[in-house]
Amino acid sequence: MAKSKFEYVKQFESEDKCLPNCWIVVRIDGKSFHRFSDVHHFVKPNDDRALNLMTKAAQCVMEEYKDIVLSYGQSDEYSFVFKKNTSVFNRRGSKIMSNIVSYFSSCYVFYWSRFFNVQPLQYPPAFDSRVVLYPSDKNLRDYLSWRQADCHINNLYNTCFWKLVQDKGFTPAQSQERLKGTMSSDKNELLYQEFNTNYNNLPDVYRKGSILLPSKEKAVESKPMNSTYPNTKEPHRGSVSFSNSLDHGTKMNPKIDVLHVDLIGEKFWEEHSTILTSR
Repeated sequence: MAKSKFEYVKQFESEDKCLPNCWIVVRIDGKSFHRFSDVHHFVKPNDDRALNLMTKAAQCVMEEYKDIVLSYGQSDEYSFVFKKNTSVFNRRGSKIMSNIVSYFSSCYVFYWSRFFNVQPLQYPPAFDSRVVLYPSDKNLRDYLSWRQADCHINNLYNTCFWKLVQDKGFTPAQSQERLKGTMSSDKNELLYQEFNTNYNNLPDVYRKGSILLPSKEKAVESKPMNSTYPNTKEPHRGSVSFSNSLDHGTKMNPKIDVLHVDLIGEKFWEEHSTILTSR
């Protein structure tokens, strides 16, 4: 392509390469999803349709970018972990971040009708994103532990909050005041004593979030899908596989396992030791 006198403006672009030998994590978050969930009548405190749609969009991202070795999601957020030596987009942070969040958002909208059936989107959802680098394996594990601990803390509070609102007739303000200053043990006791609910018996996906890993099984063939989708609910427990990403004709897509297990302890990392050694 011939050069022009205007090409000098490229000099204003900043070089934002991610440091070498670091884990690259892209975290996406729903923008103003409290309002979005209210407008679209999400079930409180957890909506299976919304959680499964988030996981479907994350699966599509993992199928598109093979250097992602693990993804973790809860509520309206997902974190994508790229292997340390990835060269995707020449490790340019802005390119990685913008491509991940835009593709995730597109998949979220594309698959909306599969999970919400006849309920239409009232307005386009939006997600923000950031890139964070973690130089050591411990840093990465601590980051993922932080996100899973956040899932537990938020879900325990929300479970209590909505039990008081839905079962006891509290107003949101009254429910908030009732829970003010309470510890985790207090909330567990409240659920058990007042609602006969053992928090540990709630579905694992609510308490632990979702971990996505490339499956060790062979890739599956993806075929074009119909323009309309049935309303489906994916199972909560154990390891499940979502098949078919955005379908651009028949192709081979990697299977993605979805786990709802503890990743803070050693057991997960012993069973999936190849995550930290991926190159």
